Amino acid sequence: MAVPSPGSVIRYGYLWAGESASGREEGKDRPALVLGLVVHSEAGETEILVVPVTHSAPQSPDDGVLFPLEEKRRLGLDDLPSWIITTEGNAFIWPGPDIRPIEGPLPGRLVYGRISDNLLRRVARSYLANRQRGIGRLVGRTS
Repeated sequence: MAVPSPGSVIRYGYLWAGESASGREEGKDRPALVLGLVVHSEAGETEILVVPVTHSAPQSPDDGVLFPLEEKRRLGLDDLPSWIITTEGNAFIWPGPDIRPIEGPLPGRLVYGRISDNLLRRVARSYLANRQRGIGRLVGRTS
């Protein structure tokens, strides 16, 4: 199973940091953006960092990036307003048990597609700015 590149949008059982803190171990299946990869060469593993896509607007405009409708449509996502949240993420070893096949006409597919480089840069800048402000939370998931 090929490792998705940064900028890929996958279907993933995302676990919010607050849910993890309350003891939950299972998240909701949703689109998630692959923001980064770390290759552990000695172990032969690739760790993935994903950030969630949600229909709920962030509390502050600095907490996420509006997902442009034209990009959502190109990936086959719905037409409802969505945001890519940049105040938290999930990290896991690929492929991990929380990857979900995309529902629809192409069963078994794991990646919706890839966002534009411009949008990826905006999301990465927002994520890093939130980490520097000390508000980024990372949930490590089991492999």
